[in-house]
Amino acid sequence: MARTKEFDPDAALQSALELFWRRGYEATSIADLVEHLGIGRASIYATFGNKHELYLKALDRYSEGRDPLLFAELSRPGPALPAVRATVRRFASEAATGERRSHGCLITNTAAELAPHDPAAARRVETSWEHIETLLRSALTRARTQGELPEDRDPRALARMLLVLLQGIRVVGKASSDPGRVRDAAEQALTLLD
Repeated sequence: MARTKEFDPDAALQSALELFWRRGYEATSIADLVEHLGIGRASIYATFGNKHELYLKALDRYSEGRDPLLFAELSRPGPALPAVRATVRRFASEAATGERRSHGCLITNTAAELAPHDPAAARRVETSWEHIETLLRSALTRARTQGELPEDRDPRALARMLLVLLQGIRVVGKASSDPGRVRDAAEQALTLLD
């Protein structure tokens, strides 16, 4: 007779996500996961696979949680440019203060730590970035159509610039002790939308 799981796999995945987010992939060992999740090594392997597979599942969970918020912000009916500005300012605020500042963004952290040599991680990073770029481009296209953005502005190029800015904000916000640095950069970039 098969044994029933004595832990909640969903809660364990969330706990693993938080540990990976706080410490990074390389700095998190299986022993760390066993201790943090409070489940045995065999249960981790049986439920999630190896450490790498668990990390990828945690990364997917992270993306699923972030994407609906971004979609909701940038897809609201009405004026689009205020939503784009609010999104950039939210990223800057999160990067400059609170818990998110010390952890950064799991996607951005993965881009720096794993993507250069891990194709599965790189695909997830690229998918996330493409999603953000598409949402920004769509909002900026609406803004131009609605007369909020000058006709000579290229929504695709602006979306790419903002994507790079947002990722840079997350890196600098995590490492800098000066919260004004990311806020000033965000505000300066937003002048390109005038």
